[in-house]
Amino acid sequence: MEIPIYDPADLAARIDSLRRPWHAKYLAMYSSLYQGIVTDPVLMVVPADDHLVHRADGVFDVLKCVDGRAYRLRAHLDRLERSAAAIGLTMPADYERIHDIIRATVRAGGQPGVIVRIMVSRGPGGFTTNPYESPASQLYVLIYRLKTPASEEYERGVTIISAPIPVKQTFFANIKSCDYLANVLVKKAAVEAGVEFAVTWDENGYLAEGSTENIILVSPDRDLLIPDFERVLRGTTVARVVELAEALVDSGRLASVREARIDRKLAESCPEVMLCGTSLDVLPVRVWDGRTVGDGRPGPVAKALLELLRVDMTTNTALLTPIMD
Repeated sequence: MEIPIYDPADLAARIDSLRRPWHAKYLAMYSSLYQGIVTDPVLMVVPADDHLVHRADGVFDVLKCVDGRAYRLRAHLDRLERSAAAIGLTMPADYERIHDIIRATVRAGGQPGVIVRIMVSRGPGGFTTNPYESPASQLYVLIYRLKTPASEEYERGVTIISAPIPVKQTFFANIKSCDYLANVLVKKAAVEAGVEFAVTWDENGYLAEGSTENIILVSPDRDLLIPDFERVLRGTTVARVVELAEALVDSGRLASVREARIDRKLAESCPEVMLCGTSLDVLPVRVWDGRTVGDGRPGPVAKALLELLRVDMTTNTALLTPIMD
């Protein structure tokens, strides 16, 4: 079998044949290597010698635009900078420049409700583990269609399992790096079990997190419990939910809101369990490892938190950055 060798002109002539069905989800991408934006998914590529590709040497963050406004943009970019600093990665642009790039890329995508994925890589320059062979860090911003769970999943709750995947150690757990192999294996376990979500436990038997989701529980004493963040990434969505939940404490619907080490006995006693994340908001859990949670229906706290969060992300102008205006 003869394998063709292409030059740029050959590839340009074949560009239509390179399109795939999933490309319909991708709207726009900014690349600091291009110094501009592309809207053809075939051109949304990263060099093979970028440390992001062959060493997972980079960090990222993901945020949501709702009705053309970015929700908690500053919080996401602050976490991106913290992750970069933790691995000695120089940010390729300051906050205002990245803000401008995000705005331009979302606008190029033409949709008001999207996911914004921001990646900072060590950059291209070689194939060893030496981070200093890359002369400059790079910025990639991808815009793609927002997919949220169907409304009936919020109305009936979802099924989750526990995945036997090791939990990251503290240093790595608190960096939102592009090394998501463990997270991929958690998701793989869920899909192979016929469910969409799975959560992990550490070697001491304490609850951790999902593949890309935080988990929240309501104890029998009406405490809102979040697994402590020593070995769990502090999600920006769950951090905001914790703040919003104080209103439920004030009204008497919750006794407290706190981080905790949650073992299986405590978890199994909780009448409400929910997942929390950028694309999920607050999603109630109906069944966990074959065991019905509570009475098998979304509870009042999950419903209240979902409403509080969705009001916040559509009306709280202090946390909304105009993008499409």
